[in-house]
Amino acid sequence: MNESEIKSEIERTVAGTSYPRWTIGVTDDPDRRGTEHESPRFWRQWKADTEAIARSVEKYFLGKGMKGASSSGEHPNYVYVF
Repeated sequence: MNESEIKSEIERTVAGTSYPRWTIGVTDDPDRRGTEHESPRFWRQWKADTEAIARSVEKYFLGKGMKGASSSGEHPNYVYVF
């Protein structure tokens, strides 16, 4: 997915709530990362076309107040929120 598509999906996901209630991160293995986060009840993920897009989306939502999860993997191209 491109940057604007992922941003739109995340905005739709968090609609009606405040950004600080959410955590955002990037990874190259979303299944492993979900387990590391103790399998949150509400988990959404999107595959970015590139690592640069994933990192840009993460930075954008961190700027809006989301909590950050440490990046994982050598080339993280998945963005996730919970």
